[in-house]
Amino acid sequence: MQSSNHRLRDMEQHHPLLSGGTDVEADSLAAGVMVGGPHSGHAVGNRTVWFIQDSCGMVCATMTWFLVLYAEFVVNFVMLLPSKNFWYSLLNGAAFNSLAILALASHLRTMLTDPGAVPKGNATKEYMESLQLKPGEVIYKCPKCCSIKPERAHHCSICKRCIRKMDHHCPWVNNCVGEKNQRFFVLFTMYVALISAHALGLSGMHFFTCIKVQWNECSDFSPGVSVLLLIFLCLEAVLFLTFTAVMFGTQIHSICNDETEIERLKNEKPTWERRTRWDGMKTVFGGPPSLLWCNPFTGWGREGLYHQQLLRFQAELLTCLQWLELRRTSSP
Repeated sequence: MQSSNHRLRDMEQHHPLLSGGTDVEADSLAAGVMVGGPHSGHAVGNRTVWFIQDSCGMVCATMTWFLVLYAEFVVNFVMLLPSKNFWYSLLNGAAFNSLAILALASHLRTMLTDPGAVPKGNATKEYMESLQLKPGEVIYKCPKCCSIKPERAHHCSICKRCIRKMDHHCPWVNNCVGEKNQRFFVLFTMYVALISAHALGLSGMHFFTCIKVQWNECSDFSPGVSVLLLIFLCLEAVLFLTFTAVMFGTQIHSICNDETEIERLKNEKPTWERRTRWDGMKTVFGGPPSLLWCNPFTGWGREGLYHQQLLRFQAELLTCLQWLELRRTSSP
Protein backbone atom coordinates (compact mmCIF):
# COMPACT_ATOMS: atom_id res chain seq x y z
CA MET A 1 0.00 0.00 0.00
CA GLN A 2 1.38 3.39 -1.04
CA SER A 3 2.24 6.07 1.48
CA SER A 4 0.46 9.42 1.45
CA ASN A 5 3.53 11.02 -0.15
CA HIS A 6 3.39 8.64 -3.11
CA ARG A 7 -0.32 9.07 -3.45
CA LEU A 8 0.07 12.83 -3.66
CA ARG A 9 2.80 12.70 -6.28
CA ASP A 10 0.73 10.39 -8.47
CA MET A 11 -2.25 12.65 -8.08
CA GLU A 12 -0.26 15.77 -8.92
CA GLN A 13 0.70 14.27 -12.25
CA HIS A 14 -2.95 13.81 -13.14
CA HIS A 15 -4.52 17.05 -11.85
CA PRO A 16 -5.06 15.76 -8.33
CA LEU A 17 -8.16 15.47 -6.26
CA LEU A 18 -7.67 16.11 -2.55
CA SER A 19 -10.53 14.98 -0.38
CA GLY A 20 -11.56 15.59 3.16
CA GLY A 21 -9.94 13.17 5.61
CA THR A 22 -6.89 12.60 3.37
CA ASP A 23 -3.63 12.50 5.29
CA VAL A 24 -1.43 15.05 3.53
CA GLU A 25 2.15 15.10 4.78
CA ALA A 26 3.95 18.40 5.16
CA ASP A 27 6.88 17.26 3.01
CA SER A 28 4.65 16.51 0.05
CA LEU A 29 3.44 20.13 -0.02
CA ALA A 30 6.78 21.75 0.67
CA ALA A 31 6.81 23.22 -2.82
CA GLY A 32 3.65 25.18 -2.14
CA VAL A 33 5.14 28.54 -1.24
CA MET A 34 3.90 31.97 -2.26
CA VAL A 35 6.32 33.12 -4.91
CA GLY A 36 5.80 35.58 -7.77
CA GLY A 37 6.71 34.33 -11.20
CA PRO A 38 8.56 36.50 -13.71
CA HIS A 39 5.50 36.81 -15.91
CA SER A 40 2.86 37.60 -13.31
CA GLY A 41 1.83 40.56 -11.25
CA HIS A 42 -0.15 40.62 -8.04
CA ALA A 43 -1.20 43.10 -5.41
CA VAL A 44 1.18 42.24 -2.58
CA GLY A 45 2.17 44.55 0.24
CA ASN A 46 2.41 48.08 -1.12
CA ARG A 47 1.98 46.95 -4.73
CA THR A 48 -1.59 47.70 -5.80
CA VAL A 49 -1.28 47.30 -9.58
CA TRP A 50 -1.67 44.04 -11.45
CA PHE A 51 0.52 43.86 -14.56
CA ILE A 52 1.55 40.90 -16.73
CA GLN A 53 5.14 41.11 -17.94
CA ASP A 54 4.56 39.40 -21.29
CA SER A 55 6.46 40.89 -24.25
CA CYS A 56 3.82 39.92 -26.85
CA GLY A 57 1.01 41.31 -24.70
CA MET A 58 2.83 44.57 -24.02
CA VAL A 59 3.45 45.06 -27.75
CA CYS A 60 -0.21 44.37 -28.57
CA ALA A 61 -1.43 46.70 -25.80
CA THR A 62 0.89 49.47 -27.06
CA MET A 63 -0.38 48.95 -30.61
CA THR A 64 -3.96 49.27 -29.37
CA TRP A 65 -3.24 52.64 -27.78
CA PHE A 66 -1.33 53.80 -30.86
CA LEU A 67 -4.20 52.92 -33.22
CA VAL A 68 -6.82 54.64 -31.03
CA LEU A 69 -4.64 57.76 -30.74
CA TYR A 70 -4.05 57.66 -34.51
CA ALA A 71 -7.82 57.63 -35.07
CA GLU A 72 -8.15 60.64 -32.74
CA PHE A 73 -5.45 62.50 -34.69
CA VAL A 74 -7.09 61.90 -38.09
CA VAL A 75 -10.61 62.68 -36.87
CA ASN A 76 -9.61 65.88 -35.07
CA PHE A 77 -6.89 67.36 -37.28
CA VAL A 78 -7.85 66.07 -40.72
CA MET A 79 -11.65 66.15 -40.60
CA LEU A 80 -13.13 68.21 -37.75
CA LEU A 81 -10.84 71.19 -37.08
CA PRO A 82 -10.59 72.26 -40.76
CA SER A 83 -14.38 72.06 -41.10
CA LYS A 84 -16.23 75.37 -41.55
CA ASN A 85 -19.30 74.06 -39.72
CA PHE A 86 -18.62 74.94 -36.08
CA TRP A 87 -21.44 72.93 -34.50
CA TYR A 88 -20.68 69.88 -36.66
CA SER A 89 -17.07 69.91 -35.46
CA LEU A 90 -17.98 70.62 -31.84
CA LEU A 91 -20.62 67.92 -31.43
CA ASN A 92 -18.76 65.20 -33.31
CA GLY A 93 -15.47 66.09 -31.63
CA ALA A 94 -17.03 65.94 -28.16
CA ALA A 95 -18.73 62.60 -28.90
CA PHE A 96 -15.72 60.95 -30.55
CA ASN A 97 -13.14 62.09 -28.00
CA SER A 98 -15.39 61.14 -25.08
CA LEU A 99 -15.85 57.63 -26.47
CA ALA A 100 -12.11 57.35 -27.15
CA ILE A 101 -11.29 58.32 -23.55
CA LEU A 102 -13.80 55.77 -22.24
CA ALA A 103 -12.30 53.09 -24.54
CA LEU A 104 -8.74 53.77 -23.35
CA ALA A 105 -9.85 53.89 -19.71
CA SER A 106 -11.65 50.55 -20.12
CA HIS A 107 -8.53 49.08 -21.74
CA LEU A 108 -6.38 50.32 -18.85
CA ARG A 109 -8.76 48.90 -16.24
CA THR A 110 -8.87 45.54 -18.02
CA MET A 111 -5.08 45.39 -18.21
CA LEU A 112 -4.31 46.54 -14.66
CA THR A 113 -7.11 44.73 -12.80
CA ASP A 114 -6.53 41.37 -11.14
CA PRO A 115 -8.79 39.06 -13.19
CA GLY A 116 -9.39 36.79 -10.20
CA ALA A 117 -6.03 35.09 -9.62
CA VAL A 118 -5.92 32.29 -7.06
CA PRO A 119 -3.09 32.81 -4.51
CA LYS A 120 0.01 30.85 -5.44
CA GLY A 121 1.17 28.02 -3.21
CA ASN A 122 -1.83 27.96 -0.86
CA ALA A 123 -2.01 24.15 -1.07
CA THR A 124 -0.31 23.71 2.28
CA LYS A 125 -1.17 21.34 5.09
CA GLU A 126 -2.19 24.24 7.34
CA TYR A 127 -4.49 25.71 4.70
CA MET A 128 -6.02 22.31 3.99
CA GLU A 129 -6.78 21.86 7.67
CA SER A 130 -8.25 25.35 7.92
CA LEU A 131 -10.81 24.47 5.22
CA GLN A 132 -12.37 21.91 7.58
CA LEU A 133 -13.36 19.57 4.76
CA LYS A 134 -16.09 17.07 5.40
CA PRO A 135 -15.38 13.36 4.81
CA GLY A 136 -15.67 12.63 1.10
CA GLU A 137 -15.55 16.30 0.10
CA VAL A 138 -13.18 16.81 -2.83
CA ILE A 139 -11.14 19.84 -3.90
CA TYR A 140 -8.72 20.26 -6.80
CA LYS A 141 -5.06 21.20 -6.66
CA CYS A 142 -3.22 22.76 -9.61
CA PRO A 143 0.17 21.06 -10.08
CA LYS A 144 1.55 24.04 -12.05
CA CYS A 145 1.14 26.85 -9.52
CA CYS A 146 0.59 24.66 -6.43
CA SER A 147 -2.73 26.26 -5.48
CA ILE A 148 -6.14 25.02 -4.49
CA LYS A 149 -8.34 25.47 -7.57
CA PRO A 150 -11.84 26.81 -6.91
CA GLU A 151 -14.66 25.58 -9.07
CA ARG A 152 -14.59 26.96 -12.65
CA ALA A 153 -10.97 28.18 -12.28
CA HIS A 154 -8.43 27.45 -15.04
CA HIS A 155 -4.68 27.80 -15.24
CA CYS A 156 -3.27 30.42 -17.65
CA SER A 157 0.11 29.50 -19.09
CA ILE A 158 0.92 33.17 -19.79
CA CYS A 159 -0.13 34.64 -16.43
CA LYS A 160 1.30 31.57 -14.65
CA ARG A 161 -1.72 31.58 -12.35
CA CYS A 162 -5.09 29.93 -11.91
CA ILE A 163 -7.83 32.44 -12.77
CA ARG A 164 -11.38 32.29 -11.41
CA LYS A 165 -13.98 32.02 -14.19
CA MET A 166 -11.28 32.51 -16.80
CA ASP A 167 -12.86 33.32 -20.15
CA HIS A 168 -9.67 33.66 -22.24
CA HIS A 169 -6.30 35.39 -22.31
CA CYS A 170 -6.37 38.44 -24.57
CA PRO A 171 -3.00 39.77 -25.77
CA TRP A 172 -4.61 43.07 -26.84
CA VAL A 173 -5.23 43.89 -23.17
CA ASN A 174 -2.18 41.95 -21.94
CA ASN A 175 -4.25 40.11 -19.36
CA CYS A 176 -6.71 37.32 -18.77
CA VAL A 177 -10.42 38.08 -18.88
CA GLY A 178 -11.85 36.62 -15.71
CA GLU A 179 -14.17 37.09 -12.80
CA LYS A 180 -13.01 40.55 -11.72
CA ASN A 181 -12.25 42.37 -14.99
CA GLN A 182 -14.77 40.96 -17.48
CA ARG A 183 -16.92 44.06 -17.10
CA PHE A 184 -14.07 46.35 -18.19
CA PHE A 185 -13.28 44.10 -21.16
CA VAL A 186 -16.92 44.24 -22.30
CA LEU A 187 -16.85 48.05 -22.02
CA PHE A 188 -13.58 48.17 -23.97
CA THR A 189 -15.03 46.18 -26.88
CA MET A 190 -18.22 48.26 -26.84
CA TYR A 191 -16.48 51.65 -26.88
CA VAL A 192 -13.96 50.61 -29.55
CA ALA A 193 -16.81 49.36 -31.74
CA LEU A 194 -18.62 52.69 -31.26
CA ILE A 195 -15.62 54.88 -32.12
CA SER A 196 -14.87 52.65 -35.13
CA ALA A 197 -18.41 53.08 -36.45
CA HIS A 198 -18.24 56.82 -35.74
CA ALA A 199 -14.90 57.14 -37.56
CA LEU A 200 -16.32 55.32 -40.60
CA GLY A 201 -19.31 57.65 -40.68
CA LEU A 202 -17.14 60.76 -40.38
CA SER A 203 -14.79 59.49 -43.10
CA GLY A 204 -17.69 58.93 -45.47
CA MET A 205 -19.04 62.42 -44.80
CA HIS A 206 -15.59 63.93 -45.31
CA PHE A 207 -15.06 62.16 -48.63
CA PHE A 208 -18.51 63.26 -49.81
CA THR A 209 -17.87 66.89 -48.79
CA CYS A 210 -14.39 67.10 -50.30
CA ILE A 211 -15.55 65.69 -53.64
CA LYS A 212 -17.90 68.68 -54.02
CA VAL A 213 -15.19 71.25 -53.30
CA GLN A 214 -11.43 71.45 -53.68
CA TRP A 215 -9.50 69.11 -51.36
CA ASN A 216 -7.30 72.04 -50.31
CA GLU A 217 -10.35 73.74 -48.81
CA CYS A 218 -11.49 70.84 -46.61
CA SER A 219 -8.17 69.86 -45.03
CA ASP A 220 -4.98 71.51 -43.84
CA PHE A 221 -2.96 68.64 -45.32
CA SER A 222 -2.18 68.05 -48.97
CA PRO A 223 -4.78 66.01 -50.91
CA GLY A 224 -2.48 62.99 -51.20
CA VAL A 225 -1.64 62.90 -47.50
CA SER A 226 -5.27 63.40 -46.51
CA VAL A 227 -6.45 60.54 -48.74
CA LEU A 228 -3.78 58.16 -47.38
CA LEU A 229 -4.62 59.04 -43.76
CA LEU A 230 -8.34 58.55 -44.38
CA ILE A 231 -7.88 55.24 -46.23
CA PHE A 232 -5.76 53.82 -43.41
CA LEU A 233 -8.31 55.06 -40.85
CA CYS A 234 -11.15 53.36 -42.76
CA LEU A 235 -9.24 50.06 -42.93
CA GLU A 236 -8.44 50.25 -39.23
CA ALA A 237 -12.04 51.12 -38.35
CA VAL A 238 -13.47 48.23 -40.39
CA LEU A 239 -11.11 45.70 -38.78
CA PHE A 240 -11.65 47.01 -35.25
CA LEU A 241 -15.42 47.28 -35.71
CA THR A 242 -15.67 43.68 -36.95
CA PHE A 243 -13.44 42.24 -34.23
CA THR A 244 -14.84 44.17 -31.25
CA ALA A 245 -18.49 43.85 -32.29
CA VAL A 246 -18.15 40.07 -32.55
CA MET A 247 -16.25 39.92 -29.25
CA PHE A 248 -18.82 42.14 -27.54
CA GLY A 249 -21.66 39.90 -28.71
CA THR A 250 -19.75 36.78 -27.62
CA GLN A 251 -19.12 38.22 -24.15
CA ILE A 252 -22.75 39.24 -23.62
CA HIS A 253 -23.86 35.79 -24.77
CA SER A 254 -21.45 34.13 -22.33
CA ILE A 255 -22.60 36.32 -19.45
CA CYS A 256 -26.28 35.66 -20.14
CA ASN A 257 -25.64 31.89 -20.34
CA ASP A 258 -23.34 31.95 -17.29
CA GLU A 259 -20.68 30.13 -19.29
CA THR A 260 -17.09 31.11 -20.06
CA GLU A 261 -15.46 30.71 -23.47
CA ILE A 262 -13.20 27.93 -22.14
CA GLU A 263 -16.18 26.03 -20.77
CA ARG A 264 -17.99 26.40 -24.09
CA LEU A 265 -15.02 25.23 -26.17
CA LYS A 266 -14.40 22.26 -23.85
CA ASN A 267 -18.12 21.51 -23.84
CA GLU A 268 -18.02 21.20 -20.06
CA LYS A 269 -21.25 20.14 -18.41
CA PRO A 270 -22.20 22.67 -15.72
CA THR A 271 -21.79 21.36 -12.19
CA TRP A 272 -22.90 24.73 -10.82
CA GLU A 273 -26.35 26.29 -10.65
CA ARG A 274 -26.58 28.63 -13.62
CA ARG A 275 -27.75 32.18 -13.01
CA THR A 276 -30.56 33.75 -14.97
CA ARG A 277 -29.65 36.26 -17.67
CA TRP A 278 -30.29 39.34 -15.57
CA ASP A 279 -28.60 37.86 -12.52
CA GLY A 280 -25.53 37.15 -14.64
CA MET A 281 -25.48 40.70 -15.99
CA LYS A 282 -25.92 42.19 -12.52
CA THR A 283 -23.14 39.99 -11.13
CA VAL A 284 -20.64 41.07 -13.81
CA PHE A 285 -21.58 44.77 -13.98
CA GLY A 286 -22.42 45.20 -10.29
CA GLY A 287 -25.92 45.98 -9.10
CA PRO A 288 -29.16 46.71 -10.95
CA PRO A 289 -29.13 48.34 -14.40
CA SER A 290 -27.88 51.94 -14.32
CA LEU A 291 -25.54 54.32 -16.13
CA LEU A 292 -22.77 53.14 -13.80
CA TRP A 293 -22.63 49.95 -15.87
CA CYS A 294 -20.99 52.01 -18.64
CA ASN A 295 -18.55 53.81 -16.33
CA PRO A 296 -15.00 52.35 -16.45
CA PHE A 297 -13.80 54.81 -13.79
CA THR A 298 -15.76 53.14 -10.98
CA GLY A 299 -13.43 52.27 -8.09
CA TRP A 300 -10.59 54.56 -9.18
CA GLY A 301 -11.39 57.24 -6.60
CA ARG A 302 -10.37 57.47 -2.97
CA GLU A 303 -13.38 55.40 -1.89
CA GLY A 304 -12.31 52.58 -4.21
CA LEU A 305 -8.77 52.58 -2.83
CA TYR A 306 -10.03 52.66 0.77
CA HIS A 307 -12.32 49.73 -0.01
CA GLN A 308 -9.41 47.72 -1.44
CA GLN A 309 -7.25 48.47 1.61
CA LEU A 310 -10.11 47.45 3.92
CA LEU A 311 -10.61 44.15 2.09
CA ARG A 312 -6.86 43.46 2.23
CA PHE A 313 -6.80 44.20 5.97
CA GLN A 314 -9.77 41.90 6.57
CA ALA A 315 -8.08 39.08 4.62
CA GLU A 316 -4.84 39.46 6.56
CA LEU A 317 -6.72 39.56 9.86
CA LEU A 318 -8.64 36.41 8.95
CA THR A 319 -5.38 34.65 8.04
CA CYS A 320 -3.84 35.59 11.38
CA LEU A 321 -6.89 34.35 13.28
CA GLN A 322 -6.81 31.04 11.40
CA TRP A 323 -3.10 30.64 12.17
CA LEU A 324 -3.67 31.34 15.87
CA GLU A 325 -6.53 28.86 15.96
CA LEU A 326 -4.34 26.19 14.35
CA ARG A 327 -1.57 26.84 16.87
CA ARG A 328 -4.05 26.62 19.72
CA THR A 329 -5.59 23.36 18.56
CA SER A 330 -2.22 21.75 17.72
CA SER A 331 -0.56 22.66 21.02
CA PRO A 332 -0.63 19.87 23.67
